[in-house]
Amino acid sequence: MRNTFFGLTALALLFAAPALAQNAEPEAVNPAPPHPIAVELAPSNPPMTGPKLLISTAMGDITLQLDSVRAPKSVDNILGYARAKHYDGTIVYRVAPGFVIQMGSWEANGKGRGVRPAPVTLEANNGLSNLRGTVALAREEAPNTAKAEFFINLFDNVRLNHNPSDPGNNTGYAVFGQVISGMAVVEAIGNVPVGDNGPMPGQAPVTPILIKRVAIIK
Repeated sequence: MRNTFFGLTALALLFAAPALAQNAEPEAVNPAPPHPIAVELAPSNPPMTGPKLLISTAMGDITLQLDSVRAPKSVDNILGYARAKHYDGTIVYRVAPGFVIQMGSWEANGKGRGVRPAPVTLEANNGLSNLRGTVALAREEAPNTAKAEFFINLFDNVRLNHNPSDPGNNTGYAVFGQVISGMAVVEAIGNVPVGDNGPMPGQAPVTPILIKRVAIIK
């Protein structure tokens, strides 16, 4: 019925149009000024300043630009573990497709490496967002519990950011750097088959991804 109704209405308008043109002076029509199309800009972080970190994996190299200005404690913590060669010979032990890849203290044999007893004070309220390609410290449920573990975001995970209603630093995950080279390697790691042979069931790469070394680039 809708198609029939539309056809009859259009036909009536077609025959009425000449009569309207003969019996009435058409009013001048001022075209409405064009409205600019709103373009939503992609979220971004401010430029980061600090040392760089090279992560050499079995699947390729990843280079991080660290931000020692906005996340000084987090950066010092990671640099300390890197200088101690804590990460050399560990694996990427967590792959959550479309979310994160995570590394830190686990070896391919399932053994965890010891970490320093003192955790890091949370720096999530630093103006940096958990956007795709950023790197942040993993932690337990309590805020000041991060140690050697860190993750790279595969997506804009803004739900991991500091909660604006939190006046201090008790929520969110502290971003301390950004991938500046090797994002294709990160994406490739994020797409490997996963299984249960790791600390996080269902998110462990079936074939262990070795981290050969993590070195500071001066």
